[in-house]
Amino acid sequence: MEIRLDDLGGQQVRNLLAAHLAGMQENSPPESVYALDLSGLQAAGVSVWTAWDGDDLMGIGALKQLSSSTGEIKSMRTDPRHLRKGVGLAMLDHIIAAARERGYRRLSLETGSGAEFEAALTLYRKRGFANGKPFGAYRPTEFNQFLHLEL
Repeated sequence: MEIRLDDLGGQQVRNLLAAHLAGMQENSPPESVYALDLSGLQAAGVSVWTAWDGDDLMGIGALKQLSSSTGEIKSMRTDPRHLRKGVGLAMLDHIIAAARERGYRRLSLETGSGAEFEAALTLYRKRGFANGKPFGAYRPTEFNQFLHLEL
């Protein structure tokens, strides 16, 4: 598996991002969908990486700079054909390493609740993320959760 910085120009990447956004909309209340669309992922301060097996896209993940000392994980998604191959863990480890290299002291994320989110929650907790208070412009609801990792 090769993880590399991506410009979001490839069709495989755009298709996986579209599937990610559709999945978030399908499994979240409308007011709780915070997934970034293509233009949001192309914004300044957002880095996107993709995981590849040769020419086959395995997954995607992004890191959004919130301040000089904090970052937010965005758009973590493994292609369904590559589930349970360690793609998510490899991408998460890559993002955590990038955050440390940037000198961030905290890494945060917002996610949902329910069966569709359990695998992701297990992954984040495996690397030390813990539930905490909302951050940025997020508003707490019964659906969403906020996780943080002190670096």
